[in-house]
Amino acid sequence: MMRRIALLTLLASLTLISEVTMACPDLLNHQMKNLDGQSVNLCDFAGKVILAVNTASYCGNTPQYKGLEALYQKYKDEGLVVIGFPANDFGSQEPGGSKEIKEFCELTYGVKFPLMEKTSVIPGKANPLFAALTRKTGDAPEWNFHKYLVDKTGQQIAAF
Repeated sequence: MMRRIALLTLLASLTLISEVTMACPDLLNHQMKNLDGQSVNLCDFAGKVILAVNTASYCGNTPQYKGLEALYQKYKDEGLVVIGFPANDFGSQEPGGSKEIKEFCELTYGVKFPLMEKTSVIPGKANPLFAALTRKTGDAPEWNFHKYLVDKTGQQIAAF
């Protein structure tokens, strides 16, 4: 319940986000690839509130894609970005490649928020962003759809 309240409080504060260009926080100073194989500079998300989520296509939590997309559509113009990080770390529930993941997410749940290429999110193997988020929060993903909410400065982080 407390995590839900924290999330709602942070989302309510989105209306206070200005259009000021911000320097790239160390947390976001990484290059990754999206599901199309295009390079993405995570610094492009500086100045936005970020909801980073490790995702999986064949998990009991997979229907969360629908809610995540609705959240993204509702608040993206106010500075929220949801970023999906497909991972096959838990129960082998993301077995496909980029093409299969993209088709599944778009056709089944209408996902339009950014999705990075399949990665790992567990300690010792995690992509640089999830490694940093785990270090900062002390809370590593233990299953699919673990979420990190990062404020527009890249400093305040909540994990749930």
